[in-house]
Amino acid sequence: MAQQRSTESDLWPLPNFRFEVDLGTKLKGVAFQEVSGMDVENQIIEYRKSNSKLFSTEKMPGIVKYGNVTMKRGVVLNDRTFWDWHAEIAMNTIKRRTVTIKLLDEKGSVTMKWTLHNAWPTKITSTDLKSDGNEVAIDSLEIAHEKLVISNK
Repeated sequence: MAQQRSTESDLWPLPNFRFEVDLGTKLKGVAFQEVSGMDVENQIIEYRKSNSKLFSTEKMPGIVKYGNVTMKRGVVLNDRTFWDWHAEIAMNTIKRRTVTIKLLDEKGSVTMKWTLHNAWPTKITSTDLKSDGNEVAIDSLEIAHEKLVISNK
């Protein structure tokens, strides 16, 4: 199989400032100020065999654990997207969605995708209000999910 040659643009790291989020609804390409917490971790199982000559444990991979993803965006007049989704949670009934985070290049084409499976909102933090402030009002949404899949395009 022939090896693909890298172009010069493939050698540079991707900038992280242009991205969009699909929250699994008709509303596509939602603009956010910040997305953080896209991590995965394997819990460690420590085990010592009864006949081991070493006085230490073996470490094996255990259950996979995904961190909650936090998204921040400016408050928009008459937009209750976060609050309406959170309101769907009632008595252990959760409206789970597939959320997609897309990193875009300078032309607006998707370069990488992070897909959160079975996602649902765990926390919403509304903006801080200050009479002497001059910042934009920011809402924060924390999402729990059960699987993170990373793909190119």
